[in-house]
Amino acid sequence: MDLYCVMGNPVEHSKSPWIHARFAELTGQELHYGKRLIPLDGFATAVRAFIDEGGRGCNITVPFKFEAAALATQTSERATLARACNVLSFQGGGIFADNTDGAGLVNDIQRNAGVDLSGRHLLLIGAGGAGAGVLGPLLQARPASITVANRTLSKAQDLVARHAALASLQKTELLAQDLQGLAGNFDVIVNATASSLSGAGVPVTARTLKPGALAYDMMYGPAAQGFMSWAREHGATPRDGLGMLVEQAAEAFRIWRGVLPPSQQVLAELRTVMGPS
Repeated sequence: MDLYCVMGNPVEHSKSPWIHARFAELTGQELHYGKRLIPLDGFATAVRAFIDEGGRGCNITVPFKFEAAALATQTSERATLARACNVLSFQGGGIFADNTDGAGLVNDIQRNAGVDLSGRHLLLIGAGGAGAGVLGPLLQARPASITVANRTLSKAQDLVARHAALASLQKTELLAQDLQGLAGNFDVIVNATASSLSGAGVPVTARTLKPGALAYDMMYGPAAQGFMSWAREHGATPRDGLGMLVEQAAEAFRIWRGVLPPSQQVLAELRTVMGPS
């Protein structure tokens, strides 16, 4: 049976095995998908060991998305732009890297949440692997502006500079700011930091939110509850990253198996299994 997995640290909370098992069931694919906790200094070793076991591909979660891209022998255009990847495929002795995070995020916001990003003003919080993975697809949705805010301003500036040509092509204003003193009324804010996963506070103040703004945390389950409660308290519409998780997984499944699974059905089932947010 073909082997797949998700690699990360932490990884115990991951719903990816449930999602991919359901995808396989609904599309008639035979595979086994597990999860592996990887030592912080052992990512490359773990990938090679998985390949030796017959692994066909894996999803990559925090904190290994930059390492995964560097390990690849071939990268997709979107992974090259992000310099980070969340999907590896193993074939012919090579390692192919792709990034489906941005497609998953945009699909969840526009199709599942029903929020059109075109012409909107967006705030992307975080310039690490998660933020890098979604900026390109967010730009392709043609918002009026995207502000990338990060605790270390230079990282936000580097990410913005790398995407400047795409932003110009899409006629989207692309800015970098540090988190201190950040203000502005945004239609959509996306938390791409690990603040929710670590139990830290929300990294921005409520003055970033327009009334009724979509406040999106890439985390899901208990980890996202603090951010979502904060959003509700300040008149925003909260959304966790469960839909992004399912949508990026669907794109990964298509890359691996050549079949696009019914992501909206699986998302609805998963929300029922997990209970109300």
